[in-house]
Amino acid sequence: MAEPSSNKAFPVSWDQFHRDARALAWRLAEKGPFEAMVCITRGGLVPAAIICRELGLRMIETVCVASYHDYKNQSELKVLKDIAPNIKAIGDGKGKGVLVVDDLTDTGKTARVVREMLPNAHFATVYAKPAGVPTVDTFVTEVSQDTWIYFPWDMGLAYVEPIAKGHKG
Repeated sequence: MAEPSSNKAFPVSWDQFHRDARALAWRLAEKGPFEAMVCITRGGLVPAAIICRELGLRMIETVCVASYHDYKNQSELKVLKDIAPNIKAIGDGKGKGVLVVDDLTDTGKTARVVREMLPNAHFATVYAKPAGVPTVDTFVTEVSQDTWIYFPWDMGLAYVEPIAKGHKG
């Protein structure tokens, strides 16, 4: 996993994230219909709002799996909030007809935990890294494993050194 100081930074603006989340909605429109959405908090909240609007979904649930306790290491995963029984009961009782949304699949650990809860759900993320790709069904943009994505809700405006200044070669 890349650290925030990685030279392979991928800053995402609000406009770009909105475009990418809508692009994901376009792809998902062909995969449905979905009866409900489960968003993985906290990263899945923003794309969930956009995708729910685009797909006309009103049944929205959250699952909270804590993994990033600092920006350098993924610690042990802990489910802080489980999925409601009425959502788990949809379709075949294993997630059929449920869309699970997150902002990113990095290592795939979080997705695997949620997939155990809803094995037949459709998993979608806006961004994916190679180690996480096998854990999702649909995504928009793949970045390298050593790239750090800076989401708009994690950033403020600040000066950034030019890429060439720190480049040795």
